[in-house]
Amino acid sequence: MIHEPQHTIAALTACPSMRLNLTFADGVALPVDLAAVVRKHRSLAALSDPGLFARARVDARGGYVVWIEDELEMAADNLRNLAVEQAGGIGAERMIGWMARHGLTQAHAARSIGVSRRMLNYYLSGARPIPKTVWLACLGWESLQKAAKAA
Repeated sequence: MIHEPQHTIAALTACPSMRLNLTFADGVALPVDLAAVVRKHRSLAALSDPGLFARARVDARGGYVVWIEDELEMAADNLRNLAVEQAGGIGAERMIGWMARHGLTQAHAARSIGVSRRMLNYYLSGARPIPKTVWLACLGWESLQKAAKAA
């Protein structure tokens, strides 16, 4: 499997307090704090051990951060989404969830918020950051749909 540059980790530094500094193949460097995620998901509880957390490494293809091979790993796309959200951006998963909640195809979603289908695909793949104005268009569309149903 070939990973897209925005979902390929080129460099990683494990820091104290369950934080990773990640650099992706597209040149974007982002910190990600995993403390809340580790507390929330029992399957990640072992990462509370500072010794284990410090052993974080990138797999051979750059698609995962690995602590224990085939047992304790996190995918690059999920880490990127979390890092973008923590930095105050809008992660692709948020838009994917919006489309799923409303049963929207890519064509319908693009028309609904006034962007081209190609641009929507860039946003959904994480190849381009989602501008706040685009996310606000999603929320506005959602609000109009709820108002129309209530009327």
